[in-house]
Amino acid sequence: MMKDNQAFLIELAHAKMPYGKYKGSYLIALPEYYVVWFQNNRLPKGKLGAQLQLVYELKLNGMEHLIHNIQKTNPK
Repeated sequence: MMKDNQAFLIELAHAKMPYGKYKGSYLIALPEYYVVWFQNNRLPKGKLGAQLQLVYELKLNGMEHLIHNIQKTNPK
């Protein structure tokens, strides 16, 4: 289970928005208002929805630095 969580976080650190105004931006770099909008309106289904949900939680709790650290230590 721990390895799955680690892999999910590493994948999240390198995940980019596949569509919309911020297409190509890292999910963790999306503006907070944009992530909140998804949370309040409609998260996409599947992996992207799960990733955006976690980005929302990280931003809400001021923990984006965890993902930035993963980006630095696990370059893609």
